[in-house]
Parts: sequence; C-alpha cells; structure tokens
Amino acid sequence: MITFIPLTGFLGAGKTTTMTAAALALQEQGRKVAVITNDQGVELVDTKLVRSKLDSVAEVTGGCFCCKFEDLVEAVVALVASDGVDTVIAEAVGSCTDLQATVVRPLRQYYGDDMVVAPLTTVVDPLRHLAFARAAERGEPESDLSYLFRQQVTEADVIAVNKLDTIKAERAEELLASLRTSNPKATVVGYSATTGAHLETLLDAWQAPATNEDVVLDIDYDRYAAAEAQLAWMNQELDLTAAGDGFDATAWARTVLQELSTWATEHDAVIGHAKITVETADGDFAKLSLTESGAQPTLDRAADAHAPAGRAVVNARVACEPDALDAAVTEAVEAADLATAVTSTATTPVSFKPSYPRPVHRLAPAGA
Repeated sequence: MITFIPLTGFLGAGKTTTMTAAALALQEQGRKVAVITNDQGVELVDTKLVRSKLDSVAEVTGGCFCCKFEDLVEAVVALVASDGVDTVIAEAVGSCTDLQATVVRPLRQYYGDDMVVAPLTTVVDPLRHLAFARAAERGEPESDLSYLFRQQVTEADVIAVNKLDTIKAERAEELLASLRTSNPKATVVGYSATTGAHLETLLDAWQAPATNEDVVLDIDYDRYAAAEAQLAWMNQELDLTAAGDGFDATAWARTVLQELSTWATEHDAVIGHAKITVETADGDFAKLSLTESGAQPTLDRAADAHAPAGRAVVNARVACEPDALDAAVTEAVEAADLATAVTSTATTPVSFKPSYPRPVHRLAPAGA
C-alpha cells in the first residue's frame, strides 16, 4: 500500500519547495519517497532542482493532473515499480483547482485498494493571500485569478501557509486565525519550507483523516478557464557563451528576472511565477525564481561564477498576452547578456495560454 500526497496552490506559493522539504523529512523517518512535478508546458525548471536533491522524480507535462489523469497514474506506477517507493508527493499546476472531484476522489475510487490518498493540501503564499484580501476589502470586483485562488483554498483539507518567515509574527497569527474561521472544515498550518520551521505540523496533518473530502465546489468552469487564460505561459531554452574566460550564471539569471520584474511593474502585469535555471558546462547549475512584480528574485541555488558556457531554461507565467511576454523576456535576456558579457542564442519561445480544462473524471462525493 502506497501513500499519495496531493498538493495544490496558486503559482509561486512554494509548492515545489514544500514538496522537496517534506520528501527529505519523510525520508529521514524511513519512508521511500518519490515526487511528481506538473505543468501546462514542458522543460520544467523545478524538475531539475528537485532532481538535484531527490532520487525518484517524475513529470506530468502538457496539462494538469485532472486532464492528464492517466499520465499521473502511469507516473505513480512507474515510480513504485522502478524505485520501490512507498510515498508519492505530487504538486498540481498552480492554475488548477477542483482537484477533490477530478483527482482525489477518482484515485480513491479506482485505486483505493492499492493507494491511501492523503488529505488534499493547498499551499498558500501569505503575501498573495493578503493582496487578494485587500482587494476584496476595498470592494473591488473579484478578479478571475482571485476567484481561482479562492476555489483552491475552499476545497482544501489542509491549508498550508508557507513562507511565514516573510511576514511579522502578529500578522502570521492573524492570517492563520482568519483562515481557520473562514474554512472551518480545513486544518490550517503555518511553516516555512525554506527554513524548515514548523514543517512537522504539515507532516502531522497528512497523517490525519481528510476533513473536507465531501466538499462540492460551486465552480463555474467558464470562469475557471478565463482565469487560466489570463496567464501567458512561456518556456524558452538559451545557449550561453562567455565573451571572456567565464561568466557568472547566477548573476545572468538574476538580471533577467530583475528586468522582468521591472517590466511587469511598469505594465501592471501580475506575475504568477518566473523561474530560471542555468546549467554550466561543468554540470553545476543556478536556479532563481520570482513570484511578484517589483520584487527581487529569490536565489534557490547558486552556481560557480566563472563558467565558460551554459544552457538556460526560462519558465514564465505572467498575466499578459504571450507576444508581450516573449518581447519582455527577450529584452531582459539582452540586458543580462550585456551586464555579464554573455552571448546568448535562444530557441523559439513556446508561449501559449492554457486550453479549456476538460477533466477525465469529475466525481461527486460518495452518497451525494
């Protein structure tokens, strides 16, 4: 019997960091853990970082778990068969919701004899949550993205407030209390996946029974699709060559994201997330991420500062038109090339907006 732990949550909430930190913690407890990343696109930045820390990693690309249900099951089966895992943690695309009906219940109904499905966990970025809450307090109409975020929180068995180290303690307590009041069926925990503080509260929550499994989302799929379609999804690969003896891969990636952050602020474009890895010729790599316009990039992993060449992968999810995002990233890359004395050659960017969500299964609660 294996344990399957499903994670959801808005783009930039820290699902991958949470998944990796939790997997390492569970391995210390003697569990054999695998993880599955998921995205609407391909060439995932996060997968490379996860593989640098964990042995058993799989991807489901080209759509969310709900629309790629068979691919998810095949990935789980392959991990169990090849690596002998007993626990699988899987993070859904950050723009996906309705997972209780489209993923959790189907797994329990069709594979319950071989799999224990843990409580559905929604990972929440406190600053993102506060931004949506302030808009509501000002009486602004609920945006489609805010609607999507609310649905993700509403269906959670566990609301996992990540990045508590980024806000003051009193604000953290107020946020946790507010979420407990507004979501009485959910278990609400707070922690930091980056520092590991209070991560054990999340692991404990996964051992408890699901408390919100009978929830039925009052979800408008047209509005859900509109929310996803607000985001341009852009993936691009670039070959980088130093003009001199070497270049700083970390500085190059940081400059790209700083430029993109400034562009998003100037164009009032919401950043879901933007992530870059740069793998150097000697096999080292840097990874940086950005989750808010106007913010500074977060360094997830630094690389050697004197690489002769490298290959970069850019994943950007921004509320704008794909052509605008392509142009913004191109300008950001040009600025980074100039700043770090690099010559870059890019593939044609793969930019798109997600298609209408069409889940393979959508099951009502038992007895409904």
